[in-house]
Amino acid sequence: MQMTDEQLKLITTKLSTIKDCSPFYAEKFKDIDPSDVRTQEDFEKLPFSEKDDLRRVYPLGLQAVPDEEVVRIHSSSGTTGTPVIIPYTAQDVTDWAIQFERCYRTAGITNLDRIQITPGYGLWTAGIGFQLGCERLGAMAIPMGPGNTEKQLKMMQDLHSTVITGTSSYALLLAEEISTRGLRDKLDLKKGVIGSERWGEKMRHRIANELGIEIFDIYGLTEIYGPGIGISCEAHHGMHVWEDFVYVEIVDPKTGEVLPDGEVGEIVLTTLRKQGAPLIRYRTHDLSRIIPGACTCEYGSHHPRIDTIVGRTDDMVKVKGCNMFPAQIEEVINFTEGTSSEYQMMIEAINGRDVITLLFETALTGEDRDKCERELEAIFKAKIGCTPEAKGVPIGELPRSEKKTKRIFDSRY
Repeated sequence: MQMTDEQLKLITTKLSTIKDCSPFYAEKFKDIDPSDVRTQEDFEKLPFSEKDDLRRVYPLGLQAVPDEEVVRIHSSSGTTGTPVIIPYTAQDVTDWAIQFERCYRTAGITNLDRIQITPGYGLWTAGIGFQLGCERLGAMAIPMGPGNTEKQLKMMQDLHSTVITGTSSYALLLAEEISTRGLRDKLDLKKGVIGSERWGEKMRHRIANELGIEIFDIYGLTEIYGPGIGISCEAHHGMHVWEDFVYVEIVDPKTGEVLPDGEVGEIVLTTLRKQGAPLIRYRTHDLSRIIPGACTCEYGSHHPRIDTIVGRTDDMVKVKGCNMFPAQIEEVINFTEGTSSEYQMMIEAINGRDVITLLFETALTGEDRDKCERELEAIFKAKIGCTPEAKGVPIGELPRSEKKTKRIFDSRY
């Protein structure tokens, strides 16, 4: 993607002071003179930043402003190691709210809407980010947080919520409860703003159909403000990323080479205005592509689009010589007639060989279910290259989550 003149100006301005204000980048760029960066080509020679780099400077080694300018900190979950602490200035918080308000407006949400916020609050960026944008928009925030489904449904009815926000896993759980209780006609929901994890088409259609809503994908990560740096629009063909706050690159995960628009690779992000913890060429490990050309919506000519996230570079598993990502498994589920959206895949080493068991939910029984299992195995073999043992289970039998749902379990290591 071609860097704009404004982006280059913001980047070179940030680079001119970054070694002086950031101990992290003083070390990272110790053999580099950032003032030498005058073009996009120069910028693409700078080293990447990695999450492990950020963990090494825990807790506040990323901080690039004096203590008195830090008004808040947020943190990654830290479920896979040392958490990453991100400090925010007052301007960072405002900039985040500006981006999030823009996300809501892009989804056609106005100050007349009532937004039920189900993501978690606290150190995690999700809940408070959704609320920031809601309040800046002037809509009514209903800050429920996750869990307590009984109360969620009561507030949804009593307060006439028009927008639901959350993870796809929790949105599905709510959709199933609403369907089971026959509540759909008692609700005023019109739109859903869903993010935090990737999800397949069958899951998307189930949530949209059972809730009767239009769904918008939202993108973000704690290290880069949080959710709200990008969202899908009414065209529903990719997510716009706000180019006045974030610069996007797609690189080859193995070589780090910048890829042409349209090719799938790893998303690399650079913050253009962030003060508390600026990041230069940060590797997200999310896999996507820049969609070439302008979108038909009002943001089309100004803000580039990334496609639906395919997966993560660290999500890949290798079984029987086959590399596979969750997105490929979801594609198999989607192609198999008779399956629902939920699945679990177990990978085990038994008697020296890898064995894959793929559980999937289905309403089918008896011979119809057996036929569906064989069909799924054949499609899996054709699309991915190896054959699992497919087992259909009743709808609702696999676990649901109020946060993110873990679907692949590898016990070989």
